Amino acid sequence: MRIANTVNDSIVDGYGLRFTVFTQGCPHHCPDCHNPDTHNPAGGRETTLEELIEALEKNPLIDGLTLSGGEPFAQAADCAILARAAHDRGLTVWTYTGYLFETLRDRGNEHWSALLKETDVLVDGLFIAAEKSYDLLFRGSRNQRVLDVKASLTQGRPVLWQQEDPLDQFTIPES
Repeated sequence: MRIANTVNDSIVDGYGLRFTVFTQGCPHHCPDCHNPDTHNPAGGRETTLEELIEALEKNPLIDGLTLSGGEPFAQAADCAILARAAHDRGLTVWTYTGYLFETLRDRGNEHWSALLKETDVLVDGLFIAAEKSYDLLFRGSRNQRVLDVKASLTQGRPVLWQQEDPLDQFTIPES
């Protein structure tokens, strides 16, 4: 697998503390992309899935894996395997893509379908500089959506992700 980099403890690439893999290679070439060094598919470095899974396991505090880029769906088969490994360890999977959910779902590409099924939350859509805002949660431009993939696949339409309330895990005793 060809990657640009990894981040062991990101708090900006999805909900919670995340292990983020920046894939190398992107066909979209969005103007003003914040990761333009990931566009060239021959850039970055080669690594194995085993090395990435080992790195994923090193931090017991992480909540999940984030696949970013570049374009993760350009290496969908490997990303799906990595996502499955994260799920096997009880972690969530977020995937960032320039493609729309509908395109990924309807194209009939078996590797895209596999990665989509292993993704819990999908941030979809091209980055559009004119729509850029620092006020957006987990996305760079207003046109991008943060989708609950399981609900979207079940309902046959894009369903927006709802942020979890970390206080839901606590019960307050009644007086």
